[in-house]
Amino acid sequence: APKRAQLMVSALRSFFRFLLQQGEIATDLAACVPAVADWRLSTVPRYLGAEEVERLLNSCDQRTAIGRRDHAILLLLARLGLRASEVVALELDDIDWRTGQIAVRGKGQQHDRLPLPQEVGEALTTYLYRGRPGVSTRRVFVRVRAPLRGFSGPQAISTIVRRALQRVGLKAPAKGGAAHLLRHSLATGMLRDGASMAEIGELLRHRAAATTEIYAKVDIGGLRSLAQPWPESGGGQ
Repeated sequence: APKRAQLMVSALRSFFRFLLQQGEIATDLAACVPAVADWRLSTVPRYLGAEEVERLLNSCDQRTAIGRRDHAILLLLARLGLRASEVVALELDDIDWRTGQIAVRGKGQQHDRLPLPQEVGEALTTYLYRGRPGVSTRRVFVRVRAPLRGFSGPQAISTIVRRALQRVGLKAPAKGGAAHLLRHSLATGMLRDGASMAEIGELLRHRAAATTEIYAKVDIGGLRSLAQPWPESGGGQ
């Protein structure tokens, strides 16, 4: 990984300077150690296709309380692009059933309001009436085993996503929160359906347009239209 390579390069330069200072070498070899490139936006976000997302959503056994809870959580991630921490922090008072909106506690104490799609609203209603334990906490999503309380952190949401991925035979991300995979999938699907970067950034509630730029890499059709033809031999190019 670039960060690990940068650490090793820094240590090597320090070692060479130590050798020079101790008189073990006559030339400062630290200047000979090349820098490690770590370009911004160099990676491509991993995402699921539309069919894979539907398989994931359908993998929840909605005959059980835990299945109804997990289905509602996966829908919030897949349809609204919520972060795992935002799902954990969601409270009963954040859902405005009259106006069909949901309040989201985002990064940096930011509060946003998003439209509540019918599919998501129905899943939440089913869970609240037929799956959520009768406890005093105002958190929407509650553990099914004692102690019956809200999730302790975002990792619990990623665990739910990882289990769903395993059920349908899909590989979970090697590192990072698995819940973010559905956020990436939503953005990628919107892009391929013709949404603009500004529209994607608005739904994902990015504060800076530069944060949305990484999704341009997955728009293969758009990138293909910009690519220049490969020069032919003897073509004078």
